[in-house]
Amino acid sequence: MKRLHFLIFTILFSVWMGRGSAAATVLVTRPAYMELKVYHIKTSRQEALIDSFLQRQYMPAMRTAGIAEIGVFKPIGNDTAADRRIYVLTPYASLKQWEKVGKETAAKLLAAGGAYVNAAYKNPAYTRLETVFIKPFEEMTSLASPKLDAPKNERVYELRSYEGASEKIFRNKVQMFNAGGEIKLFSRLGFNAIFYGEVVFGSKMPNLMYMTSFANMSAREAHWKAFGSDAEWKKLSALPEYQNNVSHIDITFLRPTDYSAL
Repeated sequence: MKRLHFLIFTILFSVWMGRGSAAATVLVTRPAYMELKVYHIKTSRQEALIDSFLQRQYMPAMRTAGIAEIGVFKPIGNDTAADRRIYVLTPYASLKQWEKVGKETAAKLLAAGGAYVNAAYKNPAYTRLETVFIKPFEEMTSLASPKLDAPKNERVYELRSYEGASEKIFRNKVQMFNAGGEIKLFSRLGFNAIFYGEVVFGSKMPNLMYMTSFANMSAREAHWKAFGSDAEWKKLSALPEYQNNVSHIDITFLRPTDYSAL
């Protein structure tokens, strides 16, 4: 009988520990900060150069530093755009990690050289590099690959940027996402969010950004139609305290690269 009690206790304890480990994993996958780099390019040569650098040098170096969930995206129709872009989303567990990686990994990448690093002054790898630093919202629980079965070249990732007319009004929109329940609504309707966050440093302030993902453009349209007609959204968006809290919206449709981890 004692052996039976001990066996039962051992099994229950193992299950409890397993749940604890799973919870810990979820917490670890929620970054403290995210860095969104936007490479602005003009030519196919520049695009190939950056692709090669990201896939063969940057991402392996970041994995060595303990950062694996890096997303790389390109706007739909990028090939024909006058300003081609490549978006790189890198999560960090803390500011300390961001600083350490900035010093150590960047130095290693420079020392390793290569066509990207050693691009000539008159033939650079990009026209300009833009950096946006983001702090996840309270209700953003993790950063993980979306649950989509569609091939990456068919998926649609929607990056939205919401600007506020003032700091106070901007905070109101952030509250709407968190305490107001907008994030929970997106989750219930299956928007497969990649991230939600407040822009800490960027060219457009005050500003928040978030990214959702869909199997294809038709699925994207269907999801937003469901969102617009949802009773909970109608009630939330009609509340007096949440009126006129966005002054400008930018929407960019993206696709993940073959080597993107998100």
